[in-house]
Amino acid sequence: MLSYLLLTVFSVPALVATATASYSKATPWGLKAFTTLVTFGDSYTDESRLGYFGTHNGQAPPVGWVDPVSNSTANGGYSWARYVSWYTGAKLYNYAVSGAVCSNDLTPRTWSTINAPFPAVKQYEVPAYINDSKYVEPDGSKFLDIPADNTVYAMWDGTNDLGNNAFLTDSQAKGTTLVDYLNCIYNQLDRIYRNGGRYFVLMNVAPLQLAPLYGLPDKGGVGPNRFWPNKPGNLTEISYRMLEEVVTVNEVYRTRTPYAVKIVERYPGAHFAVYDINGLWTDIYNHPANYLNGTPPYNVTGFDQHCNFTGGNCVRSSNPDSFLWFDELHLSEQTARVIAQNFVNVIKGASKWAMYWS
Repeated sequence: MLSYLLLTVFSVPALVATATASYSKATPWGLKAFTTLVTFGDSYTDESRLGYFGTHNGQAPPVGWVDPVSNSTANGGYSWARYVSWYTGAKLYNYAVSGAVCSNDLTPRTWSTINAPFPAVKQYEVPAYINDSKYVEPDGSKFLDIPADNTVYAMWDGTNDLGNNAFLTDSQAKGTTLVDYLNCIYNQLDRIYRNGGRYFVLMNVAPLQLAPLYGLPDKGGVGPNRFWPNKPGNLTEISYRMLEEVVTVNEVYRTRTPYAVKIVERYPGAHFAVYDINGLWTDIYNHPANYLNGTPPYNVTGFDQHCNFTGGNCVRSSNPDSFLWFDELHLSEQTARVIAQNFVNVIKGASKWAMYWS
């Protein structure tokens, strides 16, 4: 399947080369002011939405619900999106849901708390945003303040789609492939574009093969744990397969985005940045002293919080900002801060961790 995908991606090298040639790191993407950030994704971004589902018997938040600020996200603190809001003063509308995949048609994952699939980007997040965008407050004002010229839409998905109980373990819907996952991502961008979005940051997939959950045995990779209780013992095979998935998907993001924007003009008048989260994250892994601000020694293979198989009896370290990972799967809060700091540079149009097309 992966070999077929690569052949599909590179069957139009001339077109991709033409699109890529039009990109210049010196070319700003045209955002004059940044007043609003709208985010979609999974636990790497979620603040409080999954919690609402869990405390309301699986019911979604009502239209016009305000996602409260939380310092108890999956990274153990505040989300990267909240830090971007604080760093810039931009309003944040966060539709990400922990556990989400792009589509439950492809990789449905059941959440035992509600005995139903986790709310997905396609089935819940984007529709919730569209409904909110049409909602008018009792005083006659619009609920969402999303001026087209000043609002940035960030999509960061893939952690759950590519992981265990999904593509990594061949648990996807019968007959579906990574191509279907990628189509889903761009289809959701289509829906946001049709609803008025014009500035998009597509955040690529983190280096999940470095996460303790999927890492090599001599690089901090762990066996069975609360995120994967029945994890098999072939840790090396798991890590290399995850690497193959991550690299493939990110290469498609790098080539398909300029093709969509420049060649087939799928999004007339829109501006796109692909934020190379993978490259930044890998640089943190290789050069932690440049990014982590806890007390040395820095730890990029271990993790801050250790819990039992049910998620209980959790113990945290006394030096959390020295860790790249919060737990077996999630980024630490310090990593979230670094991602936020660089996201601000991305929206300024001059980041070494981004490529831009308009």
